Amino acid sequence: MFNLSVMLEDSARQVPDRDAIVFGDKRFTYAQVDSMANQVANLLVSRNVRPGDKVALSCPNLPYFPAIYYGILKAGAVVVPLNVLFKAREVAYHLDDSEARAYFCFEGTADLPMGQAGWEGFEQVDSCEDFFVIPADPSGPSPIEGAEHYFAATKDQLATFETRLTEPGDTAVILYTSGTTGQPKGAELSHANLAFNVTTSHRLFEMLPTHHDVHLVTLPLFHSFGQTVQLNTGFGVGATLVLMARFDPAEALRLMVAEKVTIFAGVPTMYWGLLGALDDSVDVEAISSNLRHAIAGGASLPVEILREFKDRFHVQILEGYGLSETSPVATFSHLDREPKAGSIGTPIWGIEVKLIDPEWGDVLGGADEIGEIAIRGHNVMKGYYNRPDETAAVMREGWFRTGDLARRDEDGFYYIVDRVKDMIIRGGFNVYPREIEEVLLTHPAVSLVAVVGVPDEQHGEEVKAYVIKAPDAEVSEDELVAWSQDQMASYKYPRVVEFRSSLPMTATGKILKRELT
Repeated sequence: MFNLSVMLEDSARQVPDRDAIVFGDKRFTYAQVDSMANQVANLLVSRNVRPGDKVALSCPNLPYFPAIYYGILKAGAVVVPLNVLFKAREVAYHLDDSEARAYFCFEGTADLPMGQAGWEGFEQVDSCEDFFVIPADPSGPSPIEGAEHYFAATKDQLATFETRLTEPGDTAVILYTSGTTGQPKGAELSHANLAFNVTTSHRLFEMLPTHHDVHLVTLPLFHSFGQTVQLNTGFGVGATLVLMARFDPAEALRLMVAEKVTIFAGVPTMYWGLLGALDDSVDVEAISSNLRHAIAGGASLPVEILREFKDRFHVQILEGYGLSETSPVATFSHLDREPKAGSIGTPIWGIEVKLIDPEWGDVLGGADEIGEIAIRGHNVMKGYYNRPDETAAVMREGWFRTGDLARRDEDGFYYIVDRVKDMIIRGGFNVYPREIEEVLLTHPAVSLVAVVGVPDEQHGEEVKAYVIKAPDAEVSEDELVAWSQDQMASYKYPRVVEFRSSLPMTATGKILKRELT
């Protein structure tokens, strides 16, 4: 019998007075967070939430997220974290598809009124019975007429709770995919899936209770990366999590100094942002003296960013790879092996990885052979919730096909080439956007770039680059095209360049290429 909430409970027993959460000028100890989670669990039981029931949660990186997350787990229920950017229609879809029994939702802000969107979505779903709104001001009235005040509902609940026992194979969390190729699907992750990924993360990053690591958490906790690698992994060893509700590079650098941050995890655009925010006011030496690990995932990390970060902070970014369907970590740049620039490393403990063709056949060629990554092991999801056909399409004999193309070198290191769906076919030739982006980033005038395929009558698709210029850079579209022609094969280089001041991104910091085409 096992419940993932042990990640909080054990640390609350071992280091009750240690800061578990830092947010602004507020600090919450492990004992306090555990008590808050117990009150949530008691509330849910009082509302007849049974083991296995689904409970949705919409909340940015605030102290309430871990308290509610672990409270749901303690009650034996299943957490359904929702993207805080969802509109009412999207909220309704996810509540209905997951068959959520109850819903916790933060009030939001004037710029992001997630509470109102959540309430409107909740009202469209008959099966969801309880809605708890979390006001920005705990002592203020409910900001939504008809919605139940979270603090009023929990304040009289007991701060102790006997956690309901669950089996390792029981579903703990349902994480929804982005839905870039259809309606979002809920990946069912068991207590064992997530616990094994946490244990492996402890091994990978040498995280021990004696270290007392301090994480700067800029990744959204509703996303698999931040949830496993920072929330569950950090809480599992009594680390302190410094939360940022919204990533701001300059503020992140300030917090790294002020809180003596030892671990930073982010997607490539966050590292790009940190480097861009460096100026004479930043105490780089103080950051470098404390920072033990810098972890990257979520998207391919450009080699130029990796090199510049190491030059400035004297810390090697450790790059890994995974998906919501794999809990998420599947491969990583292990500490006991010299990392290779541009590589996502090798399979983690207990995991098998191979390359396959479209018919599931093994790709056994040399280092230049490209195939789709398939993964098998303790991290692979149970399946997509209530979607047997979609599950069968991506899973066979325990293997999960990821939709990501990669190559493997002679030492067993994997290198992401691109998403299957992002590959451009120009005049019959396969063009991989990531390769083009890596080359363009070596141009001194290019700060950030996204390459996509656009319709073309003659070649089927044409290569187009959306570019953010480096500060004060002077280069024209035609000059960048001409430069690219000298650097790449004739079928690869972008014929079209468009300069932008920004690129569309998800809440997790990934570039939304589908909004560029």
